[in-house]
Amino acid sequence: MLGIHDLPLFIVSGLLLNLMPGPDSLFIMSQSARQGWRAGFAAAQGIGTGTLVHIGAAALGLSALLAASATAFGVVKLLGAAYLLYLGWQSLLPSAEPAASTPTKSQSRPLGRIFWQGFLTNALNPKVALFFLAFMPQFIRPDAPHKALAFIALGLLFNLNGMLWCHLLAWLTAGARRRLQLPLAWRHRLEQGMGLLFIGLGVRLALSGRN
Repeated sequence: MLGIHDLPLFIVSGLLLNLMPGPDSLFIMSQSARQGWRAGFAAAQGIGTGTLVHIGAAALGLSALLAASATAFGVVKLLGAAYLLYLGWQSLLPSAEPAASTPTKSQSRPLGRIFWQGFLTNALNPKVALFFLAFMPQFIRPDAPHKALAFIALGLLFNLNGMLWCHLLAWLTAGARRRLQLPLAWRHRLEQGMGLLFIGLGVRLALSGRN
């Protein structure tokens, strides 16, 4: 009806693409490892909301502007890289937690803050916008009567698949955290390692081109 074709292939491709590691998966894992599945779910929901921004941008043609304008792409890319660097730096800062097995409520990050951090991690990544612009049209017929609606329908389906994986990833990471019960010093080292990965991703994004 909307001019969408090869829908089963789109679903399978979307699931495989969502399994690929990146800043979103890393953020979910870091929050789940730090505070448990609720924090991981909040991160996943923020990332899913950020994906909606890219879906709307693709439908409205704003992603095409990023692809065509080096200046626009560069500005968004640097903002996204700066935010990844900020997340990495926050993870590297010395923790004030006492020697306890789990963080207390006063030491835990608010779920609302984690949600918005996940949102910005995704929404400020221009590579996601260009991915939608490159991936979605392959499953929309050139003569589709409502291309914008087709973009939105495919984007929502892709996001649904992504949210299923992201929530599963949060749950698995939180489960591993409960079973392993790493000493506090090890957990700090793990969080600092995550921080270095965020910094590496931020530098990579800042130095990357549009391809």
